[in-house]
Amino acid sequence: MELRVLNYFLAIAREESFTRAAEQLHVTQPTLSRQIAQLEEELGVELFARSNHNIILTGDGMILKRRAQEILSLADKTKRDFLHKDENLEGVISIGSGEFLSTRYLTDCIAAFRKRHPLVRYEFYSGNAGNIRDYIERGLLDIGLMIEPIDIRKYEFVSMPIKEQWGALVQTNSPLAEKDFITPQDLVGVPLISTSGGLTESSVGKWLGEYAKQVDIIAKGNLLYNEAMLAQSNIGAVICIRLNCNYEGLRFIPLFPTLESDTALAWKKEQIFSAATSAFIYFVKKYLKEITGDKI
Repeated sequence: MELRVLNYFLAIAREESFTRAAEQLHVTQPTLSRQIAQLEEELGVELFARSNHNIILTGDGMILKRRAQEILSLADKTKRDFLHKDENLEGVISIGSGEFLSTRYLTDCIAAFRKRHPLVRYEFYSGNAGNIRDYIERGLLDIGLMIEPIDIRKYEFVSMPIKEQWGALVQTNSPLAEKDFITPQDLVGVPLISTSGGLTESSVGKWLGEYAKQVDIIAKGNLLYNEAMLAQSNIGAVICIRLNCNYEGLRFIPLFPTLESDTALAWKKEQIFSAATSAFIYFVKKYLKEITGDKI
């Protein structure tokens, strides 16, 4: 399976036409059709459902489209890692991060690193811990900032020097907004919006205790902005981490008993990184130790 043919396949999937894809790729239509036929034969599946007017992806074609995009993205990243081998450190560092207060420490670290290595570039991906771990495993991300605990069998990491406080974003005209803190029983009967994943199996679920089975999770998301929009539309209260953000008409109320989470910047064990990523990992470990007063 060649990268060139995967590019051909994605062009056809995008244009839904062999003719338009051939024009865009500057190849003849017979050549394109032959390459796709050989790819289908190699994989043993039919990738396109053809009609007189257009073509659409089959179920197997949809699977290959997702995998092809990942393969080509990884190939491009690998190519960039090997470019510009000279005395000035260059390259691209791919970083995944959840939405945390600790992200500021990461960005401050990048700013300090950039003063030393201004030619290095960065790609950020926002997601939850599950998304970030998956992308690290696939080689699409170098490092990721996520909530602890971290699987020490698979990852090396450095803990971030701040606690993340959990609470609820509620409408200012809600009875909950009049409280100084929110207890588990306060959430019974309140429509809730939570982060993606199983709330009841998380630290919040443990905090809810006996009330975990009595709460009503009516929506889930992985970006607080979208969840806040739901709360502004009076769909429910958002269970989330406090961020340095203000949302009109909403108030953040901390949970009680206090619930906090630790975060860590993690990378895969025994991974061979580009020179830029290796230098950044070394730098961030030293940087975080210095700002927390630890000895190097």
